[in-house]
Amino acid sequence: MTIAFISDIHGNFEALKAVLAEIDRMRVAEIVCVGDVVGYYSQVNECCDELRRRGIPSVLGNHDWYLGYGGFCTRSRSVNECLVYQRKVITSENVNWLRAFHLQMQMDTVRIVHAGWSDPIDEYLTNPSEDYFARLSGTHFVSGHTHVQSIHRFGGKTYCNPGSVGQPRDGDPRAAFATFDGETFALHRVAYDMQKVFDRMEAAGFHDYYYGGLKTGAKNLRRLAD
Repeated sequence: MTIAFISDIHGNFEALKAVLAEIDRMRVAEIVCVGDVVGYYSQVNECCDELRRRGIPSVLGNHDWYLGYGGFCTRSRSVNECLVYQRKVITSENVNWLRAFHLQMQMDTVRIVHAGWSDPIDEYLTNPSEDYFARLSGTHFVSGHTHVQSIHRFGGKTYCNPGSVGQPRDGDPRAAFATFDGETFALHRVAYDMQKVFDRMEAAGFHDYYYGGLKTGAKNLRRLAD
């Protein structure tokens, strides 16, 4: 059974629709979200509603935690400004849905967290190492959080970061996801209409500062922290 992994959607419904359409085209029936359904962009309800409608499970990301439990980001004022807006628009049903997310998940042989296995919602695995994964039981691992798509193999273990659906930071602005066929991970990218995201953010009162980095897949999205 092939599984598709999506991560770091961040309220970018246009990117999510494009990714799900491609997954449907590939006839991949099983989809798992690696966290951060919400955060940054304006269509948090649409993203939550679509995952709920499809029955797509998700682990808890740091932005899901911020919005679900009333937390704030200690690294970025801009992130918190986005959260203020999202708290005004998100439905109570979607808040409760976010609160039901687990910190970790296992799908067949794949262990899944949003960030890392030392801190499931806020550890950055920017340079995955063999020593790190030698301490973990299992053979296949998936996490997101860095918004950088990658696959790393360490002996008999494989780690995959599917990248970000809604806010890539690896220099490729196309929405990212990954698939796993039971043995091998594969990385995928999909183009989408960013202008619709820009228009909705502007209508919500946000300046280009908050979304301009989407155009290039900037590593440091206009200084917005994760």
